[in-house]
Amino acid sequence: MAHGENQHDELALGWEEWLALPDLGLPALKAKIDTGARTSALHAFNIEPFGTASKPRVRFVIQPIPGRDDLEVICSADVIDRREVTSSNGESELRYVVRTNMQIGDHKRPIEITLTDRANMAYRMLLGRQALGDDIVVNPSESFVQPKLSYDLYKKSQRPDGAKRSLRIAILTREPDNYSTRRLIEEGESRDHVIETIDTSRCYMNIRTLAPEIHYDGKKLPHYDAVIPRIGASITAYGTAVVRQFETIGTYCVNGSEAITASRDKLYAHQLLARYKIGMPTTAFASSPKDTKNLVTLAGSTPLIVKLLESTQGKGVVLAETPKAAESVISAFRGLKADFLVQHFVKEAAGEDVRCMVIGGKVVSSIKRTAAAGEFRSNLHQGGSAAKVKITKEERETAVRAAKAMGLNFAGVDLLRSHDGPKVLEVNSSPGLEGMEKASKLNVAGKVYDHIEKSVRPTTARRKS
Repeated sequence: MAHGENQHDELALGWEEWLALPDLGLPALKAKIDTGARTSALHAFNIEPFGTASKPRVRFVIQPIPGRDDLEVICSADVIDRREVTSSNGESELRYVVRTNMQIGDHKRPIEITLTDRANMAYRMLLGRQALGDDIVVNPSESFVQPKLSYDLYKKSQRPDGAKRSLRIAILTREPDNYSTRRLIEEGESRDHVIETIDTSRCYMNIRTLAPEIHYDGKKLPHYDAVIPRIGASITAYGTAVVRQFETIGTYCVNGSEAITASRDKLYAHQLLARYKIGMPTTAFASSPKDTKNLVTLAGSTPLIVKLLESTQGKGVVLAETPKAAESVISAFRGLKADFLVQHFVKEAAGEDVRCMVIGGKVVSSIKRTAAAGEFRSNLHQGGSAAKVKITKEERETAVRAAKAMGLNFAGVDLLRSHDGPKVLEVNSSPGLEGMEKASKLNVAGKVYDHIEKSVRPTTARRKS
């Protein structure tokens, strides 16, 4: 009886079979079954170690279809060893060894695989004796005994259940110790990702046609799966140039360089909002104009907001209660030779605005910010307070459309509640997490990583342009 059960449980293989490595995001590979080889080998190039000494990892790229170098899959795995392996032609090579699950038909088991460049081999994977076990019988005269798979599986856009991988993610920031950066690091590491902070201002670039590079502290930066830009307003021009370089080398950037530039240029941002017919307070722009009275008339009746184009966090923003006060403020700004805007003051907002956090085209949380007593600016940096708020369908749609108009995947959209619907005050490309998380009690950092994990799919073959 026991003998019959063993026969029933045995897995029969031919000398070549289709298999999957689901944890690596490889749903279909054609492998050679080689009982003469002890170790198994997987095709890999651009092999880069990362992680910590206590938890080393490796990131690599594979072209799963022989003869098709236009399709690439980026993989990462825990490293269990480095071994010297001697190939059939007698050459020795020190290889990374990873452990992952292999599936052939209905049979699934963990196996150890070495990583090596098999670009010139007919099979992207070689399955050695160590991976076969006592319950596998190989018939060298047969092929494809187990069910055949198809390379069409790489066309699927969605990750299969459980096929998550550890990502190497860079946060571009000059403030590694502030609340937002700390939360992004904590949340990323809790999901088993490797998070590295990079001071944007200390990056320098090698701009060339064939092999553009980014260097940092004297070394070339490695490949990252994703970059979270947290570019300060004072270094927008250089910061977006660094983001653009990451885009050039094919790294996924949560917010792209053009989107960040658009949101930071208040004139262009308002022009984009107007182009997409998104509600905003009546606004007039000027570069030190002489016709002050006409400018005030364009923006509507007083009180008016006069705001420097370079203003952030409520700084450089003045409320002018009367036409004479508006003219005085504008004259002062003119003396500074500063660009500014004049904006209709929405009285009915009563010192309150609504910030909507938009991630991946959805409002994930929203808060109402209320100005401190005697203050008209509701910014938390100016002493304002925040509370969770329920927004209307129109407000939700307006916030999503505003973020989309800028091209931002991660944005803080500030709305004023007026008599004739929501008005977009600003679209922020580096929104702070502290006020939003503490007031809403929601894990906003987690939503950022939900978006990154969905966008950096392990099973979607990347097409090289």
